[in-house]
Amino acid sequence: MLLAALLMIGMTLSAKEDKLEYVATWTTAIQKVEPHNLAPAPYLAENSLRQIVEVSFGGKSVALKLSNEFNTEETEILGVELAEADTQGATAGIKESTTTPLTFSGKFNVTMKPGEVIVSDPAVFKLKPRMSVAITIHFGKASQTDVTGHPGSRTSSYIAKGNTKDFKGAVETAHWYYINSLLVAAPKGKFGSIAAIGNSITDGRGTTTNGQNRWTDVLSKRLLLNKKTKNLSVLNLGLGGNCVLRGGLGPTANSRYERDVLKQEGVKYAIVFEGVNDLGGSRDGEATAKQLIESFKKMIMLAHERGIKIYGGTIMPFKGNGYYNESREKGRQMVNEWIRTSGEYDGVIDFDAYTRDPNQEDRLNPNFLFENDWLHPNASGYQKMGESIDLNLFTK
Repeated sequence: MLLAALLMIGMTLSAKEDKLEYVATWTTAIQKVEPHNLAPAPYLAENSLRQIVEVSFGGKSVALKLSNEFNTEETEILGVELAEADTQGATAGIKESTTTPLTFSGKFNVTMKPGEVIVSDPAVFKLKPRMSVAITIHFGKASQTDVTGHPGSRTSSYIAKGNTKDFKGAVETAHWYYINSLLVAAPKGKFGSIAAIGNSITDGRGTTTNGQNRWTDVLSKRLLLNKKTKNLSVLNLGLGGNCVLRGGLGPTANSRYERDVLKQEGVKYAIVFEGVNDLGGSRDGEATAKQLIESFKKMIMLAHERGIKIYGGTIMPFKGNGYYNESREKGRQMVNEWIRTSGEYDGVIDFDAYTRDPNQEDRLNPNFLFENDWLHPNASGYQKMGESIDLNLFTK
């Protein structure tokens, strides 16, 4: 289980590197993968999967977290390797000389039990800031229908037949499976992570596939260029279709908050940017707004109990989308007013103000529209979101 795996890392560090701790430089929110997002033929069982992720800061010693949390069957892994990728995901190519095999309790193979989360042994790997890392997993037995993963990767993954390192002609799919976090050994107290929990607008719907240009990516690049914030990672914990209260896609924000935010390795800051899907499916926008505010108050309390500073992201406008009606707009305004004026959050990230139409404030700026759905921003909108965040929030 996750606790045992993290204790394993803790014991390794205490024995050999008691001045270091592991901090997440990349992570993704996990869920049970829906049928239409499962791996295409030739599937995962008895085959090799190469997945590419782009990290925040770098380091010299890394560990990989894999999750079987939503599986009811075992997943057999014959081997895992890390390497520097040739691209941000557009190809399966890697820099072969950087290939680094991972072990699990000293072995190259491991079987994840149903519901289990595992962490590899620490491995020496020269990880550079914003490096694109290829994670290659060679599967033995693996379910085709019962899979833990992240459907909205916005990044291509590649499936090759057999236990192989040859990915020429591999099948491409824009999903991640089983990978959860990449951890980096860092001097204690010197590095930290920002955990951003959200829905599809954090997950990056409307960004460029293999462009790594979500608002969290834009923020990460800015932090790395700032002397005071260069040791912070940005962890994208968005899930498309996610709700806070009930329904939606994936575990609700309420149910996943402890795992995805509070228990992230090295978390110092949290960003909560949720609520539009709750409002969009609501019969009574004002009643839903009150429930959202109560949930956010609890998230704030739990963060503060752990010494985590937490910031609220205002809900962006959605007039023109099927979600919109007057009741839901009143609910949005209620939530945003509370975020801005209650003083309960440690600070505000006013995504609403950054992206709304200056001439009609209940809708998105037309320059930022993705597929004219009046809900999701395009790449320019995400760039604006990431550029508008005050970096001073992360120096406190």
